[in-house]
Amino acid sequence: MTEQGVRWSAEQVLSLAPDAASRTAGGKLGTAVPWSGAGSGEGTVWGLCKGSGSRPYQTVVDLADPAGPAYKCSCPSRKFPCKHALGLLLLWAGDDGSVPASAEVPGWAHEWLTGRRERTENKQPRSEGGSGTGVADPEAARRRAERRAERVTAGATELEQRLADLLRSGLAAAEQAGYGAWDETAARMVDAQAPGLASQVRELGAIPASGAGWPARLLEECALLHLLDQAWLRRDRLPDALAATVRSRLGLPATADGAPVRDHWLVLAQYDTADPKLTTRRTWLHGAATGGTRLLLSYGAAGRAPELSLPVGLALDAELSAYPGAGQSRSALGERFAAPAPAAFRPRGTTTSEAAARYGEALRDDPWLDAVPVTLDRVVPVPDGDLWQLADAEADSALPLTRTARSRPGLWRLVALSGGAPVTVFGECGHRGFTPLTAWPEHSGEAVPLC
Repeated sequence: MTEQGVRWSAEQVLSLAPDAASRTAGGKLGTAVPWSGAGSGEGTVWGLCKGSGSRPYQTVVDLADPAGPAYKCSCPSRKFPCKHALGLLLLWAGDDGSVPASAEVPGWAHEWLTGRRERTENKQPRSEGGSGTGVADPEAARRRAERRAERVTAGATELEQRLADLLRSGLAAAEQAGYGAWDETAARMVDAQAPGLASQVRELGAIPASGAGWPARLLEECALLHLLDQAWLRRDRLPDALAATVRSRLGLPATADGAPVRDHWLVLAQYDTADPKLTTRRTWLHGAATGGTRLLLSYGAAGRAPELSLPVGLALDAELSAYPGAGQSRSALGERFAAPAPAAFRPRGTTTSEAAARYGEALRDDPWLDAVPVTLDRVVPVPDGDLWQLADAEADSALPLTRTARSRPGLWRLVALSGGAPVTVFGECGHRGFTPLTAWPEHSGEAVPLC
C-alpha cells in the first residue's frame, strides 16, 4: 500500500495526464480553491471539486493498487485520469495541509474502493487453473496459423510487385500519384492480415510530402520494406530469433514466453501515439537489479487512453516476461507485488558516441529498428543553427534531436532544466537522431518527464 507520508511530485502526477489539454486543465485545479472535504488514508485520496453544476464532483484515487493508480470521478469525462483526478493528486502532492491524512474514508469513496478491491482479489490469474472456456484445439490453431501465413505471403508478394513498379517508373512518380495509391495498398495489406506491412506502407505514402530530401528517404524505406518482405518469404532459412523478429514486424501475434524476471522497475517514460483507430502507449522501465531497460505496450480504442498508466519516476515491484525476437526489448507485465513507490535510483548513463554505437549494434539483430532506449550522462542541450543537439559536457561529440523532439514543448522544459549545465537524459536514439523523454538535474534525483 502506498504510504500517505510519501507523496509524489507534481511532475509524477502530470506524467499520468492522457494528453496536453488534460495536463493544463488538471494544473488549474491543483489549488485548494475548488476543493472541499479532501483527505487521504488507506492508500486513497479523495475530495469534492466544485464544478459548473449545483453538486460538486466526487473524485477518488486508489494509489494502493499494484497495477497502478485507479480513478473514479462523477464528472462526465471519458479521459482517465480526468482533470479533477489530476487536480486532486496535485493538491495532495503539494503537501500543504489541503489534503490532510484522515482515518475515515467518506462513504461514497469507501463504497467504490471496497467494491473495486474485492473485484481485484476475486480475479484468478490466467496461469492458474482452467480458463473456464474449455481446452483450445491445437490442430484448429495450427490450421488458422497456416491460413494466415498464406494470406501474409500473398500480401508480401503483391507488395514486392508494387515496389518494383515504383522503382521501374521512377521515384518522381510517387509524388505525382499522391497518397491514394499507397492507402489502397495499405488496405490490401490489412486484408492480408499483415498490419505491420500496412503501417509501413502508410508511412511510405507520407514521405513525398515530407520536405526536402524526400526521394532519398523514400528509397531507404522502400529498401527496408523489401528486406522485410524477402525475410518473410524466406523465413524458413532464418535463425529462430530473427524469424520471430520478422513475425513481430509484420504484426503477427506472439506470446511473451520469456521466464518471468522480478525486479524493482523504474518507470523511465510513458507516452502515447494515436491513429484513427488505435491509441498506443509506450512505457519504458529500467530494472534496479538487472540493469535492463524494457518496453511495455498497451492499447486503447480511438479517442480513449489505454488503461495501464504508471507515474514516471516511481518504481514498480513486478515480474516482466520478454517477447520472442532478436534484439527485442518488449515485455509483458506480469504479477505486481506492491503499488508504485518513489525510487531513488536512476539508470547509468553513457556518452553520445556510445549511444550511436549501441544503436548500430542493435541493427545487426533487427535491421528495421527505429531506435534503442539510451540514457545519456552529462549532456547539454545546445542550438545548432535552426536545429538542436545534445552535446557531451566532457567530449567533442553530440547527437542531433529528432524532428519530433524539436516540435514538443518538452524541448524547452529540458533547456530550462539544464540552464547550460549538464543533465542526465533518457530517450530513444535512432537513425533520425535522439528523442529525449525524461531528464534528471545533475544534483537531484527527481525525474522530469519531457513528453
